[in-house]
Amino acid sequence: MADRGFDLETRLETLEENDLKRALSPVDRVAEHGYFAEPSGGELPVLETAEALVFASNNYLGLTDDQRVQDAARQAAATVGTGAGASRLVTGDTMVHRDLERQLAEVKGTERALAFSSGYAANVGTITALEPDVVFSDELNHASIIDGCRLTDTETVVYDHCDAASLRSKLADRAERAARDGRQPADESWLIVTDSVFSMDGTVAPLDAICDAAEEFGAWVMVDEAHATGLYANGGGVVQAEGLEDRVHVQMGTLSKALASQGGYVAGSAELIECVLNDARSFVFSTGLAPPAAAAASEALHVARHGGARERLWENVAHLRDGLESMGFDVWGDSQILPVIVGDREDAITLADGVRERDVVAPAIRPPTVPEGTSRIRVVPMATHDRSDIIACLEAFRAAGKEVGLL
Repeated sequence: MADRGFDLETRLETLEENDLKRALSPVDRVAEHGYFAEPSGGELPVLETAEALVFASNNYLGLTDDQRVQDAARQAAATVGTGAGASRLVTGDTMVHRDLERQLAEVKGTERALAFSSGYAANVGTITALEPDVVFSDELNHASIIDGCRLTDTETVVYDHCDAASLRSKLADRAERAARDGRQPADESWLIVTDSVFSMDGTVAPLDAICDAAEEFGAWVMVDEAHATGLYANGGGVVQAEGLEDRVHVQMGTLSKALASQGGYVAGSAELIECVLNDARSFVFSTGLAPPAAAAASEALHVARHGGARERLWENVAHLRDGLESMGFDVWGDSQILPVIVGDREDAITLADGVRERDVVAPAIRPPTVPEGTSRIRVVPMATHDRSDIIACLEAFRAAGKEVGLL
């Protein structure tokens, strides 16, 4: 009988031959003053090597090692438990969850918010719960948005990246098609979905123009603030920075980046949250977010709102961008994410290795994560990097860039 199994060995060999095979690279922190910390802000020892500065983390505000955030997690574990123990709809709902959701709704300017076990689950669950007839999606949206569209089995129209004119054209074409088929606008539900800050390009979506287009055609807008939550006005995201709370119907984000925890959330009207709470399978059939994670995120959000970490982050971003560009590197983006575009995947890997040899961790990002010919180093400072850390990073890129022949 023929073997109907899976040829995994060949698949792995193909990845290896094309420089696409990934591997886990464990990173650990050292104990300082009795708790795990990042001395010098972003300094981590990579196992089996010496200490190195990390410029690749989504821990943008450096709060994973903040004493207040860690104490909040410990207190929740001691009083509520290490896990929710069940779905939130069964016995997994706690006041720790409610406090987090209250604060998220306050920051996002919405009636309610709902916490999920991950940002991925939040996107997939929300899109499938809404069951839109048509989704208009930015071409570089996160995989969780793409998968949400696939699972909904909806018609998905992709528009050019961060291009409101392209979106408007797609909306108009779809409206004309509906009219030819004799359908009225009210016969269909349309959802426009976009990241606010794009994780690999560092670009920021033109949300105001997107809202204008949505209102013209009667569509809803859903914004994924995963890489923006906590970094903008009052600890909010780009939606808050641009004052668009009343024009964006669904605000989604994660707790695992600037908020130094784990999980995701959706914020919006009371009716939206009730719908998602009842119909999002990734919420209904998942154990609730662990109480320590919820408490840590809640405290981190408080720190982001009332501390000075946001200001320090943006100062580091400006210093690092100016330094890289002055050397001659091509740096994309408009946010805290600074993609240094190399192009060739082998050159990107060699540059990352050269930077790593100088005790700076900033791995290469290659296809299929990014398009062919745009391999890059995704450089991200943290609020807890000091000036000497930024200088060390710049010097590492200068020396490695010369070795590779990029400068």
